[in-house]
Amino acid sequence: MPHGKRYLIPAEKHRIEIVVVNSRFITTIDRVNSVAEAKAFLSAIRIEMPDASHHVHAYRIGYGNSVIESVSDDGEPSGTAGPPVLAVLRGSDIGDIIIVVTRYFGGTKLGTGGLVRAYGDAAREGLKTLKTAEKIEKKLLGIETTYSLYEQIKRLIAHHNGVIDDEDFAGEVTLMAIFPVDDIEAFTADLTELSAGRITPIILDDA
Repeated sequence: MPHGKRYLIPAEKHRIEIVVVNSRFITTIDRVNSVAEAKAFLSAIRIEMPDASHHVHAYRIGYGNSVIESVSDDGEPSGTAGPPVLAVLRGSDIGDIIIVVTRYFGGTKLGTGGLVRAYGDAAREGLKTLKTAEKIEKKLLGIETTYSLYEQIKRLIAHHNGVIDDEDFAGEVTLMAIFPVDDIEAFTADLTELSAGRITPIILDDA
């Protein structure tokens, strides 16, 4: 299970297709970080496949308790398309994700039960082959140091999975470094020890 603010997200855009009783179901999945991104993604799919019968979608932005969800049947009978896709999405343990299932009607009606199964299967098949990555919440830290400790602090940053984003050499050295949230506490403790309590990093913002 993901830990803290770590969770799985789609690593890249992904598409698969299944055929159910002559109807084509094209599943497109991608990472979205906001409602605006999700809407833009859905619009792009509609433009790409304007002759499709339906573009059913479900998305989950965020993870855990702070999730924005949206779902649409896009003209299919109520509850037969979007909700089954969202149910599959909820069971996947993946965040920041949109699934659009595009249907090209094949001439044979599937019935409500058939639609629920088809849309659920299309979502499942898409997720089955989706490549994922781990999202780790990061913060930007500001660190002011003397020149004498500069090299040691650089090594300490690297040791705690930090990445230096910017450096400023004036009267003292100012470092801007990006850290995974889970590593900040240990880094701060080691920095306090190294500097005999003289240097405390300042958390500036989300990175």
